[in-house]
Amino acid sequence: MDQGPLIYRQRLITRLTHWIWAVCLFFLMLTGLQIFNAFPSLHIGLEAGFDYDNAIFAIETRANGLDLQGVTRVFGTEFDTTGFLGASNGEARAFPSALTIPSKQSLATGRVIHFFFAWVLVITLTIWLIASALNGHLRQLIPTLADLRALPRDVADHARLRFHHTARYNVLQKLAYASVLFLALPLMIATGLSMSPGFNAIAPWLLELFGGRQTARTIHFLTMVALIGFFAVHMLMIVAAGPINEIRSIITGWYRTDGEKDDA
Repeated sequence: MDQGPLIYRQRLITRLTHWIWAVCLFFLMLTGLQIFNAFPSLHIGLEAGFDYDNAIFAIETRANGLDLQGVTRVFGTEFDTTGFLGASNGEARAFPSALTIPSKQSLATGRVIHFFFAWVLVITLTIWLIASALNGHLRQLIPTLADLRALPRDVADHARLRFHHTARYNVLQKLAYASVLFLALPLMIATGLSMSPGFNAIAPWLLELFGGRQTARTIHFLTMVALIGFFAVHMLMIVAAGPINEIRSIITGWYRTDGEKDDA
């Protein structure tokens, strides 16, 4: 790999927005769990409460003698999650303090921080979309027919940990990045807005599109879980493909290629 030349692969705007998104998503995830703790269940439908049995996921705390027991329900099936979910460190909390911002239970503080980074994310994504459309970077993320034909080969290469370091993104990278930038993040923003009473007054159709506030909240949460999964795979691929080269690329823009012909 180190025999190939260095190329300037990542533009400044791409690198800046990448790190801003990383910070935003970190705070959004941990403050989101803080907000979730105030009502630790997910529902499908327009409403939720004691008279409705539409929860698909719930984290509960129960008394077990003198101790607290954490119970997590997934589609009606219960799991004992004491020590992590529902009850941890002798405290009744859906997600433990180590996974929330702030660490203490404070819905108001969590909401303020969450909304701040949500708007930073929206503004940054808008700037990136405009800049990438103008500089041509946007086109590099859209899979072509040739890319899709090469998909089986690319999957096989990744399964064998055989990576090709070229000037262009491979088809799996394109599909992953496009899914996050054009599907997951817009879906997070749209479902977040649909849960805002103020925005509901301006655009009530958005809440109706998602089938009600509870369904929108569930989609919002599940999209966050998908983004966590993307992050885990993303970090694994960085380590497997060569962390120094990958991190140098997103910090300085310079990327070491294989020196092979780029046939993407």
